[in-house]
Amino acid sequence: MSTSRGPLDGAWWPRSRDLTDELSAPADVLDPLSGRITRIAVNATYWPAIPSRVPVNGYVVKVGWFTTELDPHKIMLLSHTTGSWNLLVIPPETSAPAADRLMTAASDSSRPPTTASTLMAAEHALHGSSNADRDQDSEYTWEDGDAASSYRAAAARPCRLITAK
Repeated sequence: MSTSRGPLDGAWWPRSRDLTDELSAPADVLDPLSGRITRIAVNATYWPAIPSRVPVNGYVVKVGWFTTELDPHKIMLLSHTTGSWNLLVIPPETSAPAADRLMTAASDSSRPPTTASTLMAAEHALHGSSNADRDQDSEYTWEDGDAASSYRAAAARPCRLITAK
């Protein structure tokens, strides 16, 4: 059974690209709403390390990954009791204004359904790079495709999750 309203049910703005560290935050929000998250699926494009299992709040979540079958800007969280949640993953280095726009667009149930990559492309087309106005005190860099991307250690910023359900 799926409770999905379309390609996206909301958005998640993690602080890093470390699934082991980040996965407990959306589980904290979604577990009470839809039953325990038991599996997740990600596209390997933007996750540097994908463990097969992640400990989350006293239980283990199985992780699957895809390279072409799943939108690279989306994560799918599955529950045995209520189905799936499809969330836009906003890159950690995204500025707060861009993240707010993306979270609003992904969770707006009055909009026509759209894909995560379409929202990311629209944000880039309308506002330029989603991380252009981020803080300039970047502490980390990593290769994102062929271009080096700046990443700000976001320990002070809480992980954010917003849903349309």
